[in-house]
Amino acid sequence: MACVLPVPDISGPLVLKLSSSPRNWTLFGVRCRPFHCRTKHSSLSLPLTKAVYTQGLLVSGPAKPREKTEPDPDPISALNERIRRDRRDYSERDASRTAMNSEEAEKYIRLVKEQQQRGLQKLKGGGGSGGGGGGFSYKVDPYTLRSGDYVVHKKVGIGRFVGIKFDVPKGSTEPVEYVFIEYADGMAKLPVKQASRLLYRYNLPNESKRPRALNKLNDTSVWERRKSKGKVAIQKMVVDLMELYLHRLKQRRPPYPKSPAMAEFTAQFPYEPTPDQKQAFVDVEKDLIERETPMDRLICGDVGFGKTEVAIRAIFCVVSAGKQAMVLAPTIVLAKQHFDVISERFSIYPDIKVGLLSRFQTKAEKEEHLSMIENGQLDIIVGTHSLLGSRVVYNNLGLLVVDEEQRFGVKQKEKIASFKTSVDVLTLSATPIPRTLYLALTGFRDASLISTPPPERVPIKTHLSAYSKEKAISAIKYELDRGGQVFYVLPRIKGLEEVMEFLEQSFPNVEIAIAHGQQYSKQLEETMERFSQGEIKILLCTNIVESGLDIQNANTIIIQDVQQFGLAQLYQLRGRVGRTDKEAHAHLFYSDKSVLSDQALERLSALEECRELGQGFQLAERDMGIRGFGTIFGEQQTGDVGNVGIDLFFEMLFESLSKVEEHRVISVPYQSVQIDINVNPHLSSEYINYLENPMEIINEVEKAAEEGIWSLMQFTENLRRQYGKEPYSMEILLKKLYVRRMAADLGISRIYASGKMVRMKTNMSKKVFKLILDSMVSDVQRNSLDFEGDQIKAELLLELPREQLLNWIFQCLAELHSSLPALIKY
Repeated sequence: MACVLPVPDISGPLVLKLSSSPRNWTLFGVRCRPFHCRTKHSSLSLPLTKAVYTQGLLVSGPAKPREKTEPDPDPISALNERIRRDRRDYSERDASRTAMNSEEAEKYIRLVKEQQQRGLQKLKGGGGSGGGGGGFSYKVDPYTLRSGDYVVHKKVGIGRFVGIKFDVPKGSTEPVEYVFIEYADGMAKLPVKQASRLLYRYNLPNESKRPRALNKLNDTSVWERRKSKGKVAIQKMVVDLMELYLHRLKQRRPPYPKSPAMAEFTAQFPYEPTPDQKQAFVDVEKDLIERETPMDRLICGDVGFGKTEVAIRAIFCVVSAGKQAMVLAPTIVLAKQHFDVISERFSIYPDIKVGLLSRFQTKAEKEEHLSMIENGQLDIIVGTHSLLGSRVVYNNLGLLVVDEEQRFGVKQKEKIASFKTSVDVLTLSATPIPRTLYLALTGFRDASLISTPPPERVPIKTHLSAYSKEKAISAIKYELDRGGQVFYVLPRIKGLEEVMEFLEQSFPNVEIAIAHGQQYSKQLEETMERFSQGEIKILLCTNIVESGLDIQNANTIIIQDVQQFGLAQLYQLRGRVGRTDKEAHAHLFYSDKSVLSDQALERLSALEECRELGQGFQLAERDMGIRGFGTIFGEQQTGDVGNVGIDLFFEMLFESLSKVEEHRVISVPYQSVQIDINVNPHLSSEYINYLENPMEIINEVEKAAEEGIWSLMQFTENLRRQYGKEPYSMEILLKKLYVRRMAADLGISRIYASGKMVRMKTNMSKKVFKLILDSMVSDVQRNSLDFEGDQIKAELLLELPREQLLNWIFQCLAELHSSLPALIKY
């Protein structure tokens, strides 16, 4: 007696055969171990002791639990965990992305490539400056190295530079200059000319210059793995960046009309714009007036180089068309300053209303503002992250301006990202990025770089020395005598009162005030207002003033315990002064040089060397580069940078950016995948009896597999939550579905075996296969795979039984599938 179950094809009919004992009824005619019923869900209505006939499936027999055994390692759970982790890493932004077919993607990729080629052309033509030396090479000049510096040899790995000296090569009488590098297992020497082609300086994002270990000369396998890991990490970043960009290109909004009043508005700007500023004005205007896709542009420039004016002109364009604009700042100090500047610029336009939403307001004031925002009575709203709250309902939001996005928390960043699909977004960043990186990113990220200072600006004089009260008093007295004001910055709130006491004794007739983030709102606002008006002469504060505060008359900054600040923080703090044509001074005081680490000393000397305006772009190649990198790529994990160092990492990034379309995998329809492995899963009657609605479950799991790997994972986990861990036979059935789903995602249309040889017919290219191979964790799987023609093939050590063969294919495809985040999937 047999009956065929009416279920979708899993690559063969699903047959239930009944043996003489009902307890051993089997699916596909093979006996399996009985299902162990650990818990019975309250919603289950099928009695386990009676025969039940449902949807043509006869189930009968008592459900006797099997004896407890130790659970086997579960490959499906491991795969599900990896899928969930990848989705989490891919970020919440993915939820807002809509599906894109390959034809549509092709059109957008062509557009991206055209834009990118223009950027790379400028780069090759010497348009780059900063680190790349006009090109996009980060290789180091051996003559600039000092003994003890860590270097990276592209083929061997990380070593320690010893020195350069002459040596006579074998078979010659002429001495040649050699670079000597110490490795874990010996000393290497290579000619200077060769070294300049293969060596990179080893820098890390966390300001620590010491690698975990030196590599070995006689075993480069560890280095090759580290390099491959870095390459895959870069590829994942680039693909995520490109997919975000492609999906943004799909969004639509009508272009803004060109306002006839714009010329009059721009004429009010009291300064002559720099060439970079002019280009940024043009870029933003084109984004708003000529494009139908929402703007998502980064304005990147040094402190005080005129980014705010670019934002103000964008605001005017949007508000003139009847839309609202939101200006988001990381601190209330910066928000208040933006509010003051915007209010002044729009003061001659009575119909345009500007509002500030902050924690300084009373409850009644806040409620009034929220009502005005919702009713459209406020055109420009300025504030901190409170603007992103659920209580703030916008009437007709058109533009979001974000200042220093990297200083917001993860949740705020996710909220900002959600705006990008519906409104125009302009991001301002005072964290420099290298011009070479900026040019290479053309086509992936719209960015305008402002690297030229206003003509009246004078470089800041930086003084680095051990702290003494006499030096501090002298610096303050010099500034006060010329009618200026002083920032006095400490790393922590603790210690402010002690310094306050010292300053009051030294300058008894001078107005001094304290400012930090834990003060009452009104008190902090009042202090900042009085300092900007010139009433307070010395502002004793924490790094709350790090970004945005623009006090024209403050031209001396004293930073105490400078070793406790990061290089990027110091650079931003130093930018608080020197905003006019008056020479400014930054006094960096450390407590005691003997207690400073080598890294801290190197950080400080780098800052002192960078005295010229706009040299944040040179600093970007060092410690600040990683912050600029984060500005571009968002919250990506940068741990893999440590494997190869920043310089080689950036060069690999350029290579990946220029060849991104080569790493593309095109999936095939799930139903078209052939699995020619004769594996017939079988289910015991106990398990079938235990399932609430077995036919529906089998239909649903097939449907989930067709929808995608995420749906299949969710279904499997829900099944286990409700019924417990499935028996081995059901596990085989699930694995067959997983194999087919993963094969479809990877562009594999057929899997078959002949003896010890397993073959997978695929549409992927050899370059894609190589990248996938590099990203595989298992040496066993990686070493067994090869690529030939249109097939991935593997020769096993021996011919496996069918179920073991399916298990091997499952593990192999799970490894291959894990590399999908590094590939464009259209």
